[in-house]
Amino acid sequence: MSAPTKQKNSAMEAAARKFAETGSVDAKSEVVKAGASLVKYYAGLYSPGRLDEDLVQVGYEGLLKALKRFNPHRGTMFSTYATHCIIGEIRHELRGRGPFKVPEWLKNLQSEVLSVTEVLAQENGTMPTLDQIAYRINVDEEGIVEAMQGGCVSLDEIDLSKVRSLRYESFKLPIEDKIAVQMSIEKMDELQQKVIKMIYYEGLTQEETARRLGLNQRKVSRLLNRGLKEMRPYVV
Repeated sequence: MSAPTKQKNSAMEAAARKFAETGSVDAKSEVVKAGASLVKYYAGLYSPGRLDEDLVQVGYEGLLKALKRFNPHRGTMFSTYATHCIIGEIRHELRGRGPFKVPEWLKNLQSEVLSVTEVLAQENGTMPTLDQIAYRINVDEEGIVEAMQGGCVSLDEIDLSKVRSLRYESFKLPIEDKIAVQMSIEKMDELQQKVIKMIYYEGLTQEETARRLGLNQRKVSRLLNRGLKEMRPYVV
């Protein structure tokens, strides 16, 4: 998965502006040529270990849609706008295949990878390498590769043991522990999930949680204790 160079990004920006102003066929061809690395970068991010040609094709469609709609006077770089369009088309293609459900924790990790990728690209003027992304989000490179397969393969085919933190951070749970907690919560019934999330994620007291859910405090306490007991095997 090679990253676009600064030179290619500069050429793409210039060509996109020229096309917006003149509709030049040559400028359009230059955008497609310079944007090839961008398309393949994101297609590769969503199909690690191989390059899914169908994702490359829809990525190009996203690039061309971005070029058609791009307005250089809005102050947005073409590469930034194109990135959103390319990712949008790739995600649409993957949703269309729709074979596998992606749990919330995995969606969040994928979104973080893409968000950090864009931030680093803007900071450095070129697409980041996998190790740069890994360092920024504190997740092992192998873990990122596994995580980005979510939705393309079943969760059973993803090696979750590789999704782990690179370094310990004070007062923060390692990613592997966060995943274990979230996976255990997803196995609870809906009411237990609400209690756990309100108390531990929203910072509500048991009394506040009881009022919001229309329960008595004793019921909330029982649900909380039962939930924590069910979580224990996953986080020890």
